[in-house]
Amino acid sequence: MEEKKKLVQFQQKIDQDIKIEPRDWMPEKYRQTLIRQISQHAHSEIIGMQPEGNWLTRAPSLRSKKILMAKIQDEAGHGLYLYCAAETLGVKREQFLQWLHEGKAKYSSVFNYPTLTWADMGAVGWLVDGAAIVNQVSLQGTSYGPYARAMVKICMEESFHQRQGFEIMVQLANGTKEQKEMAQDAVNRWWWPSIMMFGPHDSESAHSNQSLKWKIKRESNDALRQRFIDKTIEQGYHLGLTFPDPNLKFNSETNHYDYSPIDWDEFWNVVKGNGASNRQRLNHHIKAHEDGKWVREAAIAYAKKSNLKQKSA
Repeated sequence: MEEKKKLVQFQQKIDQDIKIEPRDWMPEKYRQTLIRQISQHAHSEIIGMQPEGNWLTRAPSLRSKKILMAKIQDEAGHGLYLYCAAETLGVKREQFLQWLHEGKAKYSSVFNYPTLTWADMGAVGWLVDGAAIVNQVSLQGTSYGPYARAMVKICMEESFHQRQGFEIMVQLANGTKEQKEMAQDAVNRWWWPSIMMFGPHDSESAHSNQSLKWKIKRESNDALRQRFIDKTIEQGYHLGLTFPDPNLKFNSETNHYDYSPIDWDEFWNVVKGNGASNRQRLNHHIKAHEDGKWVREAAIAYAKKSNLKQKSA
């Protein structure tokens, strides 16, 4: 009876939009759902640094190199905010990383595609970060306090990333014939992965309904995906670029764009670890983590030494 009473009180807080904080009672399934979602989000921010890192030395100007460097630093900070939020649920960061390295934890499927040309940096910023913003703005209202507060900070920085990506696409789309073709090729390759980022249809998602009830998610995968499509199509037309979907058209009855069925076989294949860059991205992360072990050990030793000095002072 006591457990049922707690569940009722918990749901009442959720329904009243009262944030759940780390010391509050919560159902174990709520905690586990948050652990999975927030850590997956954190992993995505960290793995998502690699595409920009691949182009850091090859960017066409000093200004573009500086922009990429700033973006990489932002993504590292986003991962840190999210790992800190996830740790409030009682799991250490080392455990999250171990699950990632062992393949027990996932990150966003979109980061398992290669960035072949400079236009890909524009497409990643415009489309991938654009899709991320649509999702993250909604998550500012999530029911778990630390997660919601992390999202507020992240959204402020993520909007710059989208604008920087769009700027690259503007330059290429208004450049030479070859540059515009490069931009169009990038859109053709990144459009569908960006749409898939929002996850499967809610009717096929194992977690969606319960997450909506607990307000971990505030909107459905399909609603967020539709919002992204509606706002992005007009931007693409402004650039003079097209999208690789022959069925993409505005529906005056729904006031939304209709689009073709998504190739979910590709999505699940990538999620299972068979994407073009899955192994490379994860192996790079594991190697970087192992190579940085001495830095972490030195930081811990310095912190202990500083604490001893403070205690003896």
